[in-house]
Amino acid sequence: MKGRNPFERHRIGMKGIEMKSFEELVEVVARLRGEGGCPWDREQTHATLKTTCIEEAAEVICGINILEKTGNASNLCEELGDLLLQVVMQARIAEEEGLFTIDDVNRAITEKMIRRHPHVFGEVTVSDTGEVLKNWEEIKKLEKKGKIDDDPYIYDAFDESVGLIERARQRKIEKRRKAAEEKND
Repeated sequence: MKGRNPFERHRIGMKGIEMKSFEELVEVVARLRGEGGCPWDREQTHATLKTTCIEEAAEVICGINILEKTGNASNLCEELGDLLLQVVMQARIAEEEGLFTIDDVNRAITEKMIRRHPHVFGEVTVSDTGEVLKNWEEIKKLEKKGKIDDDPYIYDAFDESVGLIERARQRKIEKRRKAAEEKND
């Protein structure tokens, strides 16, 4: 890699100010996928990012495990960022395809959380977690009416995820092997 170390500016935004906003991440991804952006990022599709997405989710689990065992949250913070990048990248690809935007994703999850928590945002009273979960499932059933039934797809997705996680695992093993070889050279 030629030029400045890219890690020197890890806290500096594109306009030379400290990175603070989610919108800046959205802009970074747009630039990576745009004309003159990164060839690898530009080639990605929803399907090609499946392995990366599942790998990042596993790394979040690793970060949680590290936090629980050591009390150190830095790995979890980094891995949550990597998983967030997957969400932003998928949404960017969808926007390019005219399907939806990151704002649509944000709006949908915000509305869902408000709908599914009427005991917080509405007039419903609950006495315990059991009632919260019961309400959640009832609301979820109502939300599913008139939508595509994901049951026929979800089990295939679980099966596919097993294969994807194994590919991600093998990729990590190969990286570790190459790093050990380079260290020994």
